[in-house]
Amino acid sequence: MFFLSCTPSASLGSGESQKALFRTVPCPLRARFPPNASDMQAPGLPPRPGAIVFAGAPRQRWRTRDLVVMLRLVTWNINSIRLRVANVRRLATEWTPDVLCLQETKTPDERFPREVFEELGYRHMLVHGMKGYNGVAILSRAPFASAGTRVWCKRADCRHAVVELPGGIELHNIYVPAGGDVPDPGINPKFAHKLQFLDEITAWFKAERQDGRAMIAVGDLNIAPLETDVWSHKQLLGVVSHTPVEVDRLGRLQRAGAFVDAVRHFVPPQERLYTWWSYRARDWAASNRGRRLDHIWVTSSLVPLLGEARVHRDSRGWSTASDHVPVMVTVGA
Repeated sequence: MFFLSCTPSASLGSGESQKALFRTVPCPLRARFPPNASDMQAPGLPPRPGAIVFAGAPRQRWRTRDLVVMLRLVTWNINSIRLRVANVRRLATEWTPDVLCLQETKTPDERFPREVFEELGYRHMLVHGMKGYNGVAILSRAPFASAGTRVWCKRADCRHAVVELPGGIELHNIYVPAGGDVPDPGINPKFAHKLQFLDEITAWFKAERQDGRAMIAVGDLNIAPLETDVWSHKQLLGVVSHTPVEVDRLGRLQRAGAFVDAVRHFVPPQERLYTWWSYRARDWAASNRGRRLDHIWVTSSLVPLLGEARVHRDSRGWSTASDHVPVMVTVGA
């Protein structure tokens, strides 16, 4: 499943071809939303293990630049790729995404486990990392038309990678600063950095991305914007990640890029939905004090092509789990 042209296979950039990159049968899954989207499995065809699935009716394939777009994309804050490479391998085997976007890889580029992902079919990589902190990576089964990174706040801290996918879709993988513990930029430099980062990237999208191009923005944006994106709106109003000033900044960024929340396209705003549970909880599943910090946004031209969204809640219970879980959408399926 990826970008299907008039020929039965596509180049892998090394003279090889692989028909497995494409899926030509639309997904027949339809779902009615459960009372609590974070706790219940939507009905329909059985998903891959551990998935919460939200889906619409089958979509028609979409032509752009003489290609048919059929894309399965996953974003995941992995919290150290070298420590949790086995979990990423498991996810790639279960969900077989075409494009995998990772945040908090926490390793310099030369130590990124490229060979693992090459064996899984991800021969095209944009790796942008540093020792011990931050880091983003985009792994793809098909070549990039272009690839690059961006720097914000005059810090080379590896938080934003950009590629152009076949078909002309521009993909942004973003890791927004967490912001520390105190939501006051006057006394907390980390929170000031977070707000400055959001202001700068918002200004860039507003100035440079107003030409109507198809875009997808994913990543750990470290903000839970809706009341139902946190376990307790009232108790977290003064907690970093859900404060009004952060929610306002995130809304400005979303509007600057003319983005639509692809997961909330399927999950109504009154339904609770989380992608992160703290390591501090003795039993994260029982307490269920989660937040939705991980997002996938698409521009309006891609909204009619959205096929389904998945949140892999069960992966939070895997061995050496990340505190975040993978989020997936399909486009054109």
